[in-house]
Amino acid sequence: MRTTYMAKPNEVERNWFVIDAAGKTLGRLASEAASLIRGKHKPQFTPHVDTGDFVVVINAEKIFLTGKKLQNKMYYRHSMYQGGLKITSAQDMIKNKPEQVLEQAIHGMLPKNRLGDKMKLKLKVYAGPEHPHQAQNPEVYELRG
Repeated sequence: MRTTYMAKPNEVERNWFVIDAAGKTLGRLASEAASLIRGKHKPQFTPHVDTGDFVVVINAEKIFLTGKKLQNKMYYRHSMYQGGLKITSAQDMIKNKPEQVLEQAIHGMLPKNRLGDKMKLKLKVYAGPEHPHQAQNPEVYELRG
């Protein structure tokens, strides 16, 4: 009789990947990064265990949005006070906080539970081409397509 392999948290080997966001489409980059963080590219992927890798995204300020999303896509946040709704367009977000645009897109594709909260910590996003993770010897990851 065959048994299904279940990865154990202490057996997981984690790699580091660097993704250059310059000229890449937001959604396509986010789905690839979420897949790497979740570990779906590994043969020992187990849904209830964090088998994913660390992902460093550089050049977040050069991300590309198709169509009229720069003007029409809105980001909402609320201060929890009456009338405290704040609305920001994607164009302003990319200009002021480009890291948050990518973080929100990638976090939205991860599980919404305690496991997803731990996975979110493996994402590092930087607006420019520099990052402080050279000591981890990250591999350059080329997006498919």
